[in-house]
Amino acid sequence: MSASQGNIGGMPKTSARLLSLLSLLQARRDWPGSLLAERLDVSPRTVRRDVERLRELGYRVLAVKGPDGGYRLDAGAELPPLLFDDDQAVALAIALQTVAATGAGVEEGAARALHTIRQVMPARLRHRVDALRVTAVERPASPTGPRVDGGVLMALSAAVHAREVLRFDYAGADGAPAQAPPRRVQPHHLVTWGGRWYLVAWDLDRDDWRIFRADRIAPRVPTGPRFTPRQPPGGDVAAFITGRFQGSGASGGRPCRGEVILDLPASTVLRYTREGLVEELGPNRSRLVLGSWSWTALAADVGRFDADIEVVGPPELAAAFARLARRYTAAATPPARMRRPE
Repeated sequence: MSASQGNIGGMPKTSARLLSLLSLLQARRDWPGSLLAERLDVSPRTVRRDVERLRELGYRVLAVKGPDGGYRLDAGAELPPLLFDDDQAVALAIALQTVAATGAGVEEGAARALHTIRQVMPARLRHRVDALRVTAVERPASPTGPRVDGGVLMALSAAVHAREVLRFDYAGADGAPAQAPPRRVQPHHLVTWGGRWYLVAWDLDRDDWRIFRADRIAPRVPTGPRFTPRQPPGGDVAAFITGRFQGSGASGGRPCRGEVILDLPASTVLRYTREGLVEELGPNRSRLVLGSWSWTALAADVGRFDADIEVVGPPELAAAFARLARRYTAAATPPARMRRPE
């Protein structure tokens, strides 16, 4: 057999060994060369040649100094071919199908990534993914809401990770232009709630915690100096966010929280509710859980909806509605001196 014939005949075996080597390098940080040779059942010289082949394919495999020597898979400047085990590939495909509900504005890229991954999947995995079709259902009315540019999310996340002061223009509600000067904050967390993205930050000018909607943020460059992170109220950002949006629980939350049923579609209630929880009960019926600083203020907030209201609880909210009813009745009745004789 000629040398060229031997090379051709050995290609499938070499390719399989390269994939095995890549899988091992992804499994742990550092690998002694002798241990890789033992796992692959080849000589250390063959391991060195296979490492060079991976480098030619775009993988950054670093040589690790030490008594035994070894190798480490490092991040590169470009994205080389990736290798996933069966569970990772299926999990990635499912995540890509549900990305539409995140509001991150990367649906097109996710669809193309899913198509690419599916094309290279072995038949057994492709059948599993095709059998599990996930439909990501967003909250009512959220498709008409603003989407967040992926570049903005990356900029916010980078500032959070680097712990650098962030400056940004913040647009007003309903698309109103941003007010000068720009906001200056210490960004702490980028979170999602109800299909929207929010930045949790310490506002340097207001000396207090704030929650900003990411779709209204226009980051400015460069970022500011580094800072030492503060603890969020209560020490837990999840509890802080939940308390602010649900109106109870965490420090800084609204102390009065009530539940009502409105004769309105959930899509309509959502359009005018910034910090409440809305549940669809039927075509023209929805549940609203909302918080405020007083029971009277909470009743007034709910009363702005032009619909019949059923108070689920607590009794303090029902009593607040009764007080408002008496006041509104009195306000609608003109004083005796203003009445015209019949």
